[in-house]
Amino acid sequence: MRNKLINLLTVKSIVTIMLSVVFCVLSVNGVISGRDFLTIFTTVIAFYFGTQTEKKADKE
Repeated sequence: MRNKLINLLTVKSIVTIMLSVVFCVLSVNGVISGRDFLTIFTTVIAFYFGTQTEKKADKE
């Protein structure tokens, strides 16, 4: 559990979380459209989980 929390505090994880929050706020406030939000959010999340999967594969 502690290792998972420590891994969450990596720079990549912090940036991913911050981007998610910022784009959620922008979407709710109507600054960006839902379609733009979905495109950006999908890209960010796909990159994050893709690098996590690659990192796990390298360890094995």
